[in-house]
Amino acid sequence: MQKFLTGASYPLRALGVLRRHPTLWQYIIVPVFLNIFVGITLYAGLLVAGFRAIDGVIAGLPEWLAFIAWLLRALLIVVLLIATGYVLVRFGVVIGSPFYSRLSERLEERFSGVVFDAPPPTVGNVARDIARALLFEIKKLILALTIGAPTLLLNLIPFVGSLLATAGGIALSATISCLDFFDPPLERRRLRFRDKLGFVRQGLPATAGFGLVCLGLVSIPLINLLAVPLCITAGTLFYCDRHGSEHALSGNGSSPQAGSN
Repeated sequence: MQKFLTGASYPLRALGVLRRHPTLWQYIIVPVFLNIFVGITLYAGLLVAGFRAIDGVIAGLPEWLAFIAWLLRALLIVVLLIATGYVLVRFGVVIGSPFYSRLSERLEERFSGVVFDAPPPTVGNVARDIARALLFEIKKLILALTIGAPTLLLNLIPFVGSLLATAGGIALSATISCLDFFDPPLERRRLRFRDKLGFVRQGLPATAGFGLVCLGLVSIPLINLLAVPLCITAGTLFYCDRHGSEHALSGNGSSPQAGSN
């Protein structure tokens, strides 16, 4: 339980770090404004369509279920907000990946003593970073479909099925949150996707606490616009603490050659 709570505390620690080191905000401002623009577009489109769909579902309920209409509406609205927030975070992580990578580098240099020889932020390098981020998103989507689809089938089991499906869905979402926010330091090591999953698994139960708190933060509308850089900071601090004795990437602290994700 202590390790679980320690992992859950990292977003709060990250908030303190960002407050004490305002120079780090130069890597946050641009993606936050991009997130706001994307967020306005997504919320304006998805929420309007979603509320119309919810009204249609409620209107189609048989009369004998009318007494739970308000509860069903509330649950569907919560699901809609979480789903919209999830889509927003997916866009935010990809669009902001070059900036968040630099943020994570500066954090690791400050807290682990690692010195990075990062490539300059040219158009080509930024495009390459975004391409790798897109590939990473595709692999996470495959993971979500591979595990998520069988998890949904648990709802067919009477009584306990829904509870098992909900628990499985939360565990999967928390795992994806860990992959999102541990990725900058792991990607600098050019780890394969399976090795990134291994980092999450080996860090249990601390990574479980971290993932659940981050999942909660990115599911809250508006707050999730700022939650992504906060959780990126928290993930890097988590990595630095876990690998505090690591002072180099390939013997001299420079970045390794790109490899398979």
